[in-house]
Amino acid sequence: SGIDTRWVSRIGGSRAASLVDEALSANPDMRMAAERVNRAIANSRTAGAALKPSIEAGLNGSRSKQVFVGFPFGGGGVPSSLSSNYGANLTASWEPDIWGFARAGVAATIADAQAEGQNYRAARASLAAQVVRAWLALGESNEQIALAEKSTGLFKQTMEIVRDRFTSALSEEGGSASQFRLAESQFETSKATLAQRQGEREQAIRQLELLLGRYPAGAIKSSETLPSVPPMPPAGLPSELLLRRPDILAAERRFAASGSLVKQAKLAFYPSLKITASGGTTTDSLRKITDSQFGVWSLAGALSQPIWKGGAIRSEYSKIKSDDRAALASLQSTVLQAFGEVEQSLMADRFLAQREKSISAALVSATDAAESANLDYAGGTGDALTLITAQSNRITLASQLVTLRRLRLDNRISLHLALGGDYRVGK
Repeated sequence: SGIDTRWVSRIGGSRAASLVDEALSANPDMRMAAERVNRAIANSRTAGAALKPSIEAGLNGSRSKQVFVGFPFGGGGVPSSLSSNYGANLTASWEPDIWGFARAGVAATIADAQAEGQNYRAARASLAAQVVRAWLALGESNEQIALAEKSTGLFKQTMEIVRDRFTSALSEEGGSASQFRLAESQFETSKATLAQRQGEREQAIRQLELLLGRYPAGAIKSSETLPSVPPMPPAGLPSELLLRRPDILAAERRFAASGSLVKQAKLAFYPSLKITASGGTTTDSLRKITDSQFGVWSLAGALSQPIWKGGAIRSEYSKIKSDDRAALASLQSTVLQAFGEVEQSLMADRFLAQREKSISAALVSATDAAESANLDYAGGTGDALTLITAQSNRITLASQLVTLRRLRLDNRISLHLALGGDYRVGK
């Protein structure tokens, strides 16, 4: 009962959805998680086989020679005897599960398999989130690089204007040596920032390639920018969260498994019954092995009751009871953690939206200030320090705004995961 099976495309678009599809099919960690589910299913089937009778068929044959040394007395040569024995048998054994001991064990392994299936669901959603986050980091890097390139060109232009005035000894019009060095320093800093942003993009590309199961060669090329923040998903009732979150469902299944093991440990004090039947033939000639006249059979039953094992059964029961209480505490902790993640994501989105609104307003003012400072400096009424400060402030705010948009999108991913959002191929 996932909340939104299309959250990847809603946040990252169709390109992100196709990348997630690729990651789910090629990521090695995802294949390992799938095999853990297969192993758990096979383990539950193995446990279920204990409820059914076992039947074995066999053939045997032997030929032996015996030598009778010293007999008969005084005779010539050493007497000997050759004997042959051939047999065919069919054996069936069954231990009736009178008290439900084996059924409790099967229930525990089935619950474990179901828990592993929920872990697989959680791993799929987590991988989808990692891919989308890497894709968003790449989009942010593209925007930051464009912004850094623009700022580098702007600071270069400012530096050249201040240098020309300094060369012409127009210190009264903003051409002093200190102002020139300041403009030069700002230009070099912008070049370093550009190199930093380019490195961040290359790192984001390689991280994305690793998640996709590709060799990190930096071959992915993208000029896409950050998408818009989608509308808030419906949180739903708290009780619905318990039915959506795969980690809660996995913890509940582990608690169910521990309860079945407690039942099994309690039934270990009860007696057990085993029935064995066999039938076949035994003869001294291989040709007579199918002759019913040489048929043999047996039927046996055994009833056993543990009386004294040095307290081993009782101590095992106490240990499993302790595991059961720990599983309950783990379930309670997981539920509280789930509610906490939802509340934190909702709170974070609210404050991030407020920050984005304030930074957007500040950027508008900083842009106006930079344009005014540029006009003042061009007209000879302003100084280079004011111009450089205004330009730097506008670029810093623009960069912060891009980062805030990416943080809001990242938090929206966290909110989808906290609400139990899943991702399914082709949805």
